[in-house]
Amino acid sequence: MKDVSVTRRRLLTGVGSAVVAGLAGCGASTAETPPRQPASPTASPTFDEAALRRKIASLLVVGFRGETVDDNDWIVRAIRDGLGGVILFDRDLPTNAPRNIVSPAQVTALVRSLRQASPGRLIVSIDQEGGQVARLNPANGFPATQSEAEIGARNSPAATRAWAQQIVGSLTSIGANLNYAPVVDLDINPNNPAIGQLGRSFSDNVGVVVTNATEEIQVHRAAAVKTSIKHFPGFGTATGNTDFAVVDVSNTWQRRELEPFQQLIRTGMADSVLVAHLLNRQLDPTLPASLSRAVVTDLLRGQLGFTGPTVSDDMQAAAILNRYGQNEAVALGLAAGLDLLVFANQQVYNPNIVEETLDNVVNLVRDGRITQAQIDQAVARVDTLRPPR
Repeated sequence: MKDVSVTRRRLLTGVGSAVVAGLAGCGASTAETPPRQPASPTASPTFDEAALRRKIASLLVVGFRGETVDDNDWIVRAIRDGLGGVILFDRDLPTNAPRNIVSPAQVTALVRSLRQASPGRLIVSIDQEGGQVARLNPANGFPATQSEAEIGARNSPAATRAWAQQIVGSLTSIGANLNYAPVVDLDINPNNPAIGQLGRSFSDNVGVVVTNATEEIQVHRAAAVKTSIKHFPGFGTATGNTDFAVVDVSNTWQRRELEPFQQLIRTGMADSVLVAHLLNRQLDPTLPASLSRAVVTDLLRGQLGFTGPTVSDDMQAAAILNRYGQNEAVALGLAAGLDLLVFANQQVYNPNIVEETLDNVVNLVRDGRITQAQIDQAVARVDTLRPPR
């Protein structure tokens, strides 16, 4: 793991890191694709742009700085205008200062303010895996939690339920309603700096992973908290740090890494699936999984039969931006079949990310690269992740 001021994955070595859930690199080129320009009016489909922008906004989850917010903050304005959700962090990556969470009372008040600004059902999301990946932790007044590796080693349904209840208790106490967990990667490479070395996997055994993930998901559901199983199509064999360089698992990935996802989907336990930025040429010769139609639509939806919402890894991952540029990465992700796009605002802090993304996707619809029907289908799937009215 690298210095905390340089790499997000390094922050995972301390409790309550500011790592964005499962960030994985995907490309090494620094060439950035220029933004696409709107097509001519004669080629443009007819649509209500204001309504379309609101639909697109509902598909975005965005990170922001601030322990409190007021009506003038850009994140509050975006929420009022229909932003789909936020993601909370305890630490800010560039500064290593507190970001959104310093105490239970403070973050509960923050979430209340955010939800009050929303005209709909705001997604309040967080990475609360347990162990080293816990935004709510003893440093900011929450209980310590065991890692998935520790829970998997015990492999006791009762112990897993008690552990999950502790995690969910912290989530519900602040008003969070989407947890980017559990990790269902197989712990195939114990030296994996992103999974194995951090204790983020229950086991290298499919049965142990599925059994414990099922218990955890059921506890979340009982408290009306949604989950996102990750990191599809499998991160367990990675050998490198995924922050700023491509992580290519083409020669190490094993097809059995799909089995936890497949079983959880088959039993109806997958509220959503988070897709990694890993390059896996066994599945797509050129594109990372998150931007690949072969992976998201053909494999996950087609072969595995998943009909629920798909969630992106951080769309501002340095390797993604360097290789594709922000606009083209979004275009490829939506075309691949991603529904909920996460912008952590950690690797890059951009208060204009919402407006820039809305402009981009409207242009994509004008160009015919993305259809209004695709947007509508994504909205319907993402709505299943929203809290009850």
